[in-house]
Amino acid sequence: MSAYAIAHLQEAAPHPEIAEYIERVTATFEPYGGRFLVHGAQHEVKEGSWPGHVVVIGFPGIAEARAWWDSPAYQEIAPLRARHIGGDIVLIEGVPERYDPAVTARSIREAVPAER
Repeated sequence: MSAYAIAHLQEAAPHPEIAEYIERVTATFEPYGGRFLVHGAQHEVKEGSWPGHVVVIGFPGIAEARAWWDSPAYQEIAPLRARHIGGDIVLIEGVPERYDPAVTARSIREAVPAER
């Protein structure tokens, strides 16, 4: 099952360390089967607010995503970004093939107390 590293990053002033991070980051996730799915793209907010930028890196599975995040290669360059760009980053599994949201809806309906 696919997995993703998703970052919601704040706006940042240009800095040489950010450029270095961007130049080096791909080499840290490629050995784990990672690839950019979203990077540097404009987004359109439909509800709420979403300041900043979105980055999505796809992986073959959650084990690969975790191995990338914990790898010495990534941990070496992570401070280059973190010193200059705040934000939230999550690792998350995708849905399995043939995922049926009706099963989730059914579970929610079954958890709702019966009316008296």
